[in-house]
Amino acid sequence: MEEKPRRDGQDLMDVELQQPVPHQPSGTQSDASCELSTSSDQQHEDGKGRGTHLVDWEGDNDPENPMNWPDSKKWTNIIVLSSLSVVTPLGSSMFAPGIPSIMKEFRDSSTVTATFLLSIYILGFAVGPLFVAPLSEIYGRRHLYIYANIIFALFTIGAALSNSVGMLLAFRLLMGLSGVVPLTIGSGTIADMVSVEKRGRAVSLWAMGPLLGPCAGPAAGGFLIRAAGWRWVFWLIAILSGILIPITFFCLRETYAPVLLDQRAHRFREKTGDPHVRSVLGVQSTRSEKFRLAAVLRCTSPYPISYGILYLLIATFTYVYTEEYGFDEGSSGLVFLPAGLGMVIGVLGFGQLVDLVVKRTKARGLQHRPEDRLNPIISIPCSLAMPIGLFIYGWTIQKGIHWIVPMLGVLVICIGLMGIMTCIQNYLIDAFPKYAASVSAALAILRSLLGALLPLSCIGWGNSVLGFIALGLVPIPVLLYVFGSRLRAKFQVRL
Repeated sequence: MEEKPRRDGQDLMDVELQQPVPHQPSGTQSDASCELSTSSDQQHEDGKGRGTHLVDWEGDNDPENPMNWPDSKKWTNIIVLSSLSVVTPLGSSMFAPGIPSIMKEFRDSSTVTATFLLSIYILGFAVGPLFVAPLSEIYGRRHLYIYANIIFALFTIGAALSNSVGMLLAFRLLMGLSGVVPLTIGSGTIADMVSVEKRGRAVSLWAMGPLLGPCAGPAAGGFLIRAAGWRWVFWLIAILSGILIPITFFCLRETYAPVLLDQRAHRFREKTGDPHVRSVLGVQSTRSEKFRLAAVLRCTSPYPISYGILYLLIATFTYVYTEEYGFDEGSSGLVFLPAGLGMVIGVLGFGQLVDLVVKRTKARGLQHRPEDRLNPIISIPCSLAMPIGLFIYGWTIQKGIHWIVPMLGVLVICIGLMGIMTCIQNYLIDAFPKYAASVSAALAILRSLLGALLPLSCIGWGNSVLGFIALGLVPIPVLLYVFGSRLRAKFQVRL
């Protein structure tokens, strides 16, 4: 496609002096961060009186706009980044059934160290988004996916070759730091190219990775550890990550509108020799403003406790079922399957429901609000499922009831977990579409911190305390559903 700075054939230097057309308000298709003003090139005077020519999309149907890509191209990108989002969380817990053998090999009997071997990875998940999200909104998404996956594979090889607990802890922290990239900016990529009424299914597919991976991984890891040893868990993850290196390179495309328009402006500068050609988005915010806004958003995201609860369960599964019910390394991995089944049910059910709510709202001629994602009909049952499942899991183990009953409790927890995470993730993306990556980073940091710290809880009353906390959080989606519009209006004014 030939680059043309003007649709009417005039030279870029002859563009009529005018101000950029304002963006459409949030809630329309423009809220996906790619839908911009309709003119392709604009011009304004800078502070020194020189003309700066602004490059924009070529109208609403510009084929280079990710919102206008064919579905096959969009879903190729979504499937690849979802694959990345499955592989990196595998590193968090796939080796969990082998922790007792690791401690025995390295002659370490500390229960704190054993727990930290699992949770230090999630600590990396908490720190990484501090840098990943703002970088993605400055340099784009694609290169971060590619290079982070390469680095993750190298650190995983280092973990497989570890000869001490300290070395293994260090490489697991580094694995978490590099592996958090697809979990942090995946929602931003989806918001770049998927319209609001189809976003629920895409976000559910992507979000299943960070939730399903830690549950399904140990099921296979338990048998692999029993057959070949714990190091082969890391070798397998490194192989999977290595397979994705050429796939990400050839299949992933840049989706972030400011970066795409910067590239277009660069081509125009080379073609015309005019150094004053700029992207229409490039003049709207500085790098320092993006880092500041990202920091603000990271401090305002709700509901991280659900992810912490998930890792509490993961950390206790191996010890609970080996010590209380006599499972071995292989069969103890199977206890993670109910959690994975609950995730799948949640994804298949609630991803469709949140999109259905949006479609029905638009069918009635009403404007979509981000708060519609928190419809009480969906959010309240999901929120209640988590404390109910926690009570079942904690007390049935405490009383020595048959092992199938606590597994059913885990199934209920994970259905509710996936449902509420789907509602919240879509709400945050709709509320802050331009900064979807930073919003996801905010959620990732808080949930990962709790994921790293909550595994020190215990069964019985320990789970009941978490259940009561989760029960106390049930009204929050309803309050956001009712008052969210006013809160967002005040928040956006301050920004």
